Amino acid sequence: MPFNFKTASPAERREEYNRIAKEIGDDQFFTKKELNYLPEILQDGEQVLAFTSGMMDGNTWLLTLTDKRLIFLDKGLIFGLRQEIIPLNRVNAVSGETGLLFGSIYITDGARTLKIENVWKKTVKNFTNKVQEALNALSAPAVSSSARHASSEEDRYEKLEKLASLREKGILTQEEFEVEKAKILNS
Repeated sequence: MPFNFKTASPAERREEYNRIAKEIGDDQFFTKKELNYLPEILQDGEQVLAFTSGMMDGNTWLLTLTDKRLIFLDKGLIFGLRQEIIPLNRVNAVSGETGLLFGSIYITDGARTLKIENVWKKTVKNFTNKVQEALNALSAPAVSSSARHASSEEDRYEKLEKLASLREKGILTQEEFEVEKAKILNS
């Protein structure tokens, strides 16, 4: 059952954030304010798949992957909020690099490449892999849809071949054949 971040209690959210953080390797230390704010901007039913933190434009940002988009949040020290949202269907590429302790994540959306630096080394690979999995899942329905279409075309041809065979054997008249053929072609 999907986790509902909007209706969950703060304790339930904290438990879910801890589960995700453990899976990704993030410590949540620099982004507690952003994590507390995150449910306010999530869409109904939207699922958080991963998050990490890093530096972008001189500030610490929370980078969140959901099943629909990438969300960048920077909740200032006292006032303000900056957010950047990239729908997953606009993400062209995701990559990362690591150094001794930290690494960087690069997100390309066609118009630009965002670089998130000072990401914990252990989260770079996990986060970029999660983004790639989400992108693959996003494109998977289109492949299965075309496969279903090809399969239904094959079924249609098989039915027509059987129908023609029945006509050739004299089981169907030409009129019956034409009526049944029209049904198959119009389905």
